[in-house]
Amino acid sequence: MNHDSYDNTYIAGILNSVKTVAMVGASANDVRPSYFVLKYLLAKGYQVFPINPGQAGKEILGRMTYSRLADIPEPIDMVDIFRAPAAVPGIVDEALRLDPLPKVIWMQLGVRHDEAAARAEAAGIKVVMNRCPKIEYGKLSGEIGWTGVNSGVLSSKKPLMRAGFQSFGVRQK
Repeated sequence: MNHDSYDNTYIAGILNSVKTVAMVGASANDVRPSYFVLKYLLAKGYQVFPINPGQAGKEILGRMTYSRLADIPEPIDMVDIFRAPAAVPGIVDEALRLDPLPKVIWMQLGVRHDEAAARAEAAGIKVVMNRCPKIEYGKLSGEIGWTGVNSGVLSSKKPLMRAGFQSFGVRQK
């Protein structure tokens, strides 16, 4: 797969099918990007499990924080990586040991590791690199346009209302 460019239907398919997210590198610091992405995903109805060994056993935004992926008590659909690219191979290896496997490995803006992505894809896991699910959700739902940002997505269709504060959901083509 070409990880330099993603089709909107690929991203929308992921965001519509995922229900549980493990956020590796989640922060309790409310000015960190991982904190407000966690808050946004929770508001959109996703069940998010923060992963941060330094915060394990504590809550971030009312969600119990775990030390590692294997500690999460239920199956995970997506692993969202908020760590430096050098940490990605170990996180992907940990995800590949989960049973059942996650459906998606998502690497945040600035995070890309082609070798780890190839290993995940070889196991049947979808991969997204150098993207933010918060931004992609906002772009594909039209919410990002509320602030005057050109999302590049035009639609005359009535938004699909979902649970959560001002949540329109992501529309497939």
